[in-house]
Amino acid sequence: MTRLSEAQVERALKPLTGWRREGDYITKEFRFPTFLAGIRFVDAVALVAEAQEHHPDIHVVWTTVTLNIQTHDEGGLTKWDFDLARAIERTSPAPRRGLGRLRVSSREFLYTT
Repeated sequence: MTRLSEAQVERALKPLTGWRREGDYITKEFRFPTFLAGIRFVDAVALVAEAQEHHPDIHVVWTTVTLNIQTHDEGGLTKWDFDLARAIERTSPAPRRGLGRLRVSSREFLYTT
């Protein structure tokens, strides 16, 4: 995968609400009503990342989750990073109790909550 040009990065960022560029990363801060709601979101993001085989840097501070994405092998931003950001935008936290189910592309993950 090749790094995107500055113009390509700017175009790819426009439709991603709340995402911004910080150096060679795209980043977004998500706020939740409780710590556990944020952790459920992190769990859902982890499943999406595993399905795409591309993983964001995740930073959790109480009810705030910050995601930073870049293609480390390329040392910057690629199409793969924006694909992951769009997939994360479609992610919702897992149910509160019982068995959760998340479908990502053709893969399905089951997990207990």
